[in-house]
Amino acid sequence: MDVGVVLHSFLPSWSSAGILLSYFVYLALAGAILPGKNVPGAVLSDGTRLHYRCNGLASLFILMALLGIGVSLRLISPTVIADRGAQLFSVTFIFSVIVTLLLYITGCKSHDNSSSLRARATGNFIHDWWDVIAESLGFMLVFGDLVFIPFTFSIQGWWLLRNKVELPKVAALMDCLVFLIGYQIFRGANKQKHVFKKDPKAPIWGKPPKVIGGKLLVSGYWGISRHCNYLGDLLLALSFSLPCGASSVIPYFYPIYLLILLIWRERRDDSRCSHKYKEIWADYCEHVPWRIFPYVY
Repeated sequence: MDVGVVLHSFLPSWSSAGILLSYFVYLALAGAILPGKNVPGAVLSDGTRLHYRCNGLASLFILMALLGIGVSLRLISPTVIADRGAQLFSVTFIFSVIVTLLLYITGCKSHDNSSSLRARATGNFIHDWWDVIAESLGFMLVFGDLVFIPFTFSIQGWWLLRNKVELPKVAALMDCLVFLIGYQIFRGANKQKHVFKKDPKAPIWGKPPKVIGGKLLVSGYWGISRHCNYLGDLLLALSFSLPCGASSVIPYFYPIYLLILLIWRERRDDSRCSHKYKEIWADYCEHVPWRIFPYVY
C-alpha cells in the first residue's frame, strides 16, 4: 500500500466540507421545524429549564427519504460517504478543533470560567451538545462525539465493504440476540432510573423499589450492577462488530474503545458518588458489589 496515496486521501476538500455543512444545516432546520413533544432539559442554576423538541426519529426518516430521492434523481451518489470517508474524517476533525476553541474562549469569558447550561448560541435554532457540559471533559468529549466515535462506528461498515464475510445462520441469529439483549438492558436500566426519579414509589419489575438511604435505587437493573446501562451499551457495541466475523480484531475497535471509556467513566462516577453520598454510597456498594459486569467486574 502506497503511504503517499493513503495520506493524500485524507486531504480535506471543499466538497466534503459542503457535505458536512449540509448535514448540520439539515439537523438545525429539522430540529427547529419538525413537530415533536417538548421535553424539559436540565434544571439550571436559577431554577428554570430550557425545553427541547423531541423529533429525532422524524428527522431520521425525512433524511432517509431525502437521500433516497436524491439518489433516484442522481443528484447524489449512494456511496458518497464511502467514497469520501477519509476526507470527511479530516473535515470533521478540523470542525471539532474549531468548536473546541470556541467553547474554550466562551468558558474563559464567562463569569465563573466555565460553560453555561443555558448554552444556545443561536436562540432556538441550534441546540447545544449537553454532554460537553454534563461530562466536563472539554476537548476530549467534543473530539470524541464529533470525530472519534463516528469514525469507530464506521469501521465495521468499511470492513464489510472491503472484505467478504459469510456468517452462518446461527451466528447471525446470535448477533441479533446480543443486540436485543443489549438494547433491553440499556433502555430498561435508563427507563427504571427515569421512572424512579419521577416517582420513587413506582413498582419495578412488579415489586416496590428497594432504596438505600432514601436516594439510591437497588432494585431492577440497578440491583444487578451499579452501571447496568453500561453493560447494555457494551453489548450493543459488540453486536455492531459481530457481523464482521472473527478474521481480524480491527472491526472490534469500537467495543474495545468503549469498554476502556466506560470503565474510566465508571471510576470517575464512583469517586464523585462516594464524595456526594458518603456512607450511603458505601452501603450501596455493599448491596451492589458489581460495577458493570455481574460476577466479573
